[in-house]
Amino acid sequence: MSAVRAAFRQQAKACGALGSPLMDRLMTGLADRLQPGDPVADRVLGWPGDPSSKADSLPLRLAGGLHALILTDRAPALAAAYASGDDPTDTALAAIRHHPDFLLDWLRSPPQTNEVRRSAPLIAAAHWLTARFGLPLILSELGASAGLNLLWDHYALRIGDQSFGPADPALTLTPDWTGPPPPHATPAILDRRGTDLNPLDPVADRLRLLAYLWPDQPDRLARTRTALDLAAQARPQIDRADAADWLETRLANPTPDPTPDALHLVFHTVAWQYFPPLTQRRALAAMEAASHHTPLARLS
Repeated sequence: MSAVRAAFRQQAKACGALGSPLMDRLMTGLADRLQPGDPVADRVLGWPGDPSSKADSLPLRLAGGLHALILTDRAPALAAAYASGDDPTDTALAAIRHHPDFLLDWLRSPPQTNEVRRSAPLIAAAHWLTARFGLPLILSELGASAGLNLLWDHYALRIGDQSFGPADPALTLTPDWTGPPPPHATPAILDRRGTDLNPLDPVADRLRLLAYLWPDQPDRLARTRTALDLAAQARPQIDRADAADWLETRLANPTPDPTPDALHLVFHTVAWQYFPPLTQRRALAAMEAASHHTPLARLS
């Protein structure tokens, strides 16, 4: 039980540092006040695995389920508590007691997010690679989830008064930026695919992808909704497979047609830390072997 409470306190600090005071308060409140006596609390406090963010991410599983109650209009009192800016812990504890089946289902699955802002460095790197090598790109994403970051060339990156990307982007990303901007060299994409042990569908799994975002960050919710709308139309190919198995095959056969004059960009955002050590070693070996006979870059 102490490990569970420590995981909630650690998650509270992370939420506070990343701009979600609401989730900071909620995670702290649950760490201090969640008590056994109902099915959800018993499941959380008796968690059999590692509840921390390095493993099972138990606090985010529960937080996602609570947010899903709001997004599906099942808990108007909780929605009002979140919107008030006050400590929502009492109302959240009531929701935990009143919606056991719904929340137990959310506890079964690890969180998956597609933070679209991760596309900002992807856009910059692709411009840099295009300027340096002058080759079209083949894209392979490891841990692609619903593929929102596989569609980075549909987004624009704005740095000061400069814009990189399409003239009519689905989204414009404006990160804090230090150092020189990338060169203006528009990438051309020959092929794009990704892999995930549990690929998410941008339509069927829309609720899951939105629920794992923090409710007091409406800009993130708006960006993700726009990206999900795009992915629902573009339908990037995400294969259900182990990353190393998939990458070995993908590097041997990157597209349906031979494309010797292309740069293969393999990228991953947060997923790598969750791969087993054997998967990591095999994926690195596959990239090393492929780099001897084809232009290849890895962005992590």
